[in-house]
Amino acid sequence: MAAVMTIAAPNSLAAQDGVPGPDEDPYIWLEEARSDRALDWVRSENDRTLAHMEADPRFEQLKNEALAIYDSEDRIPFVSIRPDGLYNFWQDKANPKGLLRRTTLESYQSNDIAWETVLDVDALAAAEGKEWVYKGSTCLPPEQRMCMIALSDGGKDATIMREFDTATKQFIDGGFVLDSESQGSVQWLDKDTLLVSRDFGEGTLTDSEYPFTTRIWKRGTDVTDAPEIFRGESSDVWSGAGLLRDNKGVVHARTAFRGVSFHESINYVWHEGEWLELDMPKKANLAGIIDGQLLYSTDVDWEVGGQTFPADALVSVDLEEWKRDPNGAKKTLVWAPAERQTKQGISSTANSAFITILDNVVGKVLKFDFEGGKWVSTEVALPDNATVGVAAASDESDQIMFSVTDFLSPTTLYYTDGSGDPAVLKTSPAYFDAMGMEVEQHEATSKDGTKIPYFIVKPKGMTLDGSTATLLTGYGGFQVPRLPSYLGTTGKLWVEKGGAYVLANMRGGGEFGPMWHQSAIRENKQRTWDDFIAVAEDLVKRGFTTPDHLGIQGGSQGGLLVGTAFTQRPDLFDAAIVQIPLFDMLRYHLIGRGASWIGEYGDPRIPEQRAWIEGYSPYQKIVEGVDYPSPFLWASTADDRTHPAHARKGAAKLKELGQDYWYFEDMTGGHSGGVDNEQRAKLQALQMVYLMQRLMDDNNGG
Repeated sequence: MAAVMTIAAPNSLAAQDGVPGPDEDPYIWLEEARSDRALDWVRSENDRTLAHMEADPRFEQLKNEALAIYDSEDRIPFVSIRPDGLYNFWQDKANPKGLLRRTTLESYQSNDIAWETVLDVDALAAAEGKEWVYKGSTCLPPEQRMCMIALSDGGKDATIMREFDTATKQFIDGGFVLDSESQGSVQWLDKDTLLVSRDFGEGTLTDSEYPFTTRIWKRGTDVTDAPEIFRGESSDVWSGAGLLRDNKGVVHARTAFRGVSFHESINYVWHEGEWLELDMPKKANLAGIIDGQLLYSTDVDWEVGGQTFPADALVSVDLEEWKRDPNGAKKTLVWAPAERQTKQGISSTANSAFITILDNVVGKVLKFDFEGGKWVSTEVALPDNATVGVAAASDESDQIMFSVTDFLSPTTLYYTDGSGDPAVLKTSPAYFDAMGMEVEQHEATSKDGTKIPYFIVKPKGMTLDGSTATLLTGYGGFQVPRLPSYLGTTGKLWVEKGGAYVLANMRGGGEFGPMWHQSAIRENKQRTWDDFIAVAEDLVKRGFTTPDHLGIQGGSQGGLLVGTAFTQRPDLFDAAIVQIPLFDMLRYHLIGRGASWIGEYGDPRIPEQRAWIEGYSPYQKIVEGVDYPSPFLWASTADDRTHPAHARKGAAKLKELGQDYWYFEDMTGGHSGGVDNEQRAKLQALQMVYLMQRLMDDNNGG
């Protein structure tokens, strides 16, 4: 699921406005994530699955191969650039929970980096008897010495936060501490003041279980006594206040937002003693400050001041003019997409803005400077026909790093200090033999005639007789693109062993801009599922594979994608890996924070919208008399984003109908599965054994 989403316990087990309740759904008890009954069911399912998968002679080899990649000491240690050095978070065999560490640029440029440990999460967890998972930090600019460290117990999205001094490498005795688990955020106003958006008790969470109030918290006081400075509404998805800062750490304004749906926000600025609503589209946001200009990014056409800025454009205003008149400042176009282009991200150094774009699913980076009253852009010199991105950028200087990757080429890190073109700084090792592999891009025709691109990674000279075991994956939601990237474990465990890998770029994702997403949400969500099925049919039509050798895999929204595919076209696939999915879409808004995604899928409580959802909800589409492709569903007990209930209920219903299936639940770890490399390797091996049994073996999985 995109962005910052979490899941809590179910809001209600009763029927609501026609939504199935206990009388209609016998497996609602599986929505209680940690009830004794539910966990007993999980252990029984895990025992069955592990006994079968681990008995396969390939399991240990696959696990060891995956673990060797995850623990590899020569993989690139990606960094963030701070005033006191380059910071990296590192996990390996000796440090499964991880080290927050730093080095100098000079050392990082060498082949033997000298690291200084800043925080040892394994040692902290052992000392406190917790399964701490590091979830990042929020630091006070410009020095970034004082930080609020976020820690999760077991991998859930909800965290506690503690003040930490990166110079002394110690938590501050008597410093800021938020010791109740919550979603939310903090921002530093100054060294003694935080803006805090958290769960403050009754009346402070939205219907989606996110914070909608922000308080200003002074050092030495109790956060429960901190005065509230902004309040949204309980019907919002999330709401909060923040700060508009430049790269020097100067605060230029207090801002706030109300997330009225997952994709829409009403934005405000504190102006002349009150919160002033900004005259901007709900599908737009403030995107930062560069060269004295405030940037806006819009996902829809924006008509303002006699001008029309197209969807996906980047727009600027003079910062000082905006501070005087937030809604009257003159708008200037910075960048607008050409056909088949879309903006992927915005980063900045001390003096320039960098926009990462996709051009027909190929990455480029454009550098922008405001000179002589206008924006001047140049394309950054990076390799063609690759996926590129900004890996790190400095607020204090023009230092910036770029990552470059594709399916078969190990990730390469480029660096420049702004004085010349980027040069190679580090390259990841090759984890599989790509010599016998090739990549092709094709298009499938969806049900309504739309052309849907996809990539296939396959053995060179592969015979097109349909015999190749093929794994098809995708996402297709929340404007999130799925792009070519080095296959790593998939290359080693699947393609190197003779399989083909396919990545589909369905509508609903972000591969071709906001409209590619907006054309396949809510009442049109079926288009995403149609696109995926069309790619599968095209693979068969071209002779790449046959249904007997075709498997599908996806997680979160991608898990819903796989669920819809194998229930709508069970004849088209012989394996389906349903990872941490959404699955019961008639109750998804009641299972924890599912209500936050109503903007993507619709509201099952409204009859018209329920009809859209009921047409594809996989849980309800599992019925008697259909031969499903023995799906493998897996989830995480600690996942407070999509909640394990979805996968559990799907498995339980398959079992009730006597269908062949497999279920596994990682009883630690959050939305992404395992919290350390050992767990991640185990999950990979389980899935690969399943795929090999289903798609490569003559006995079809036993």
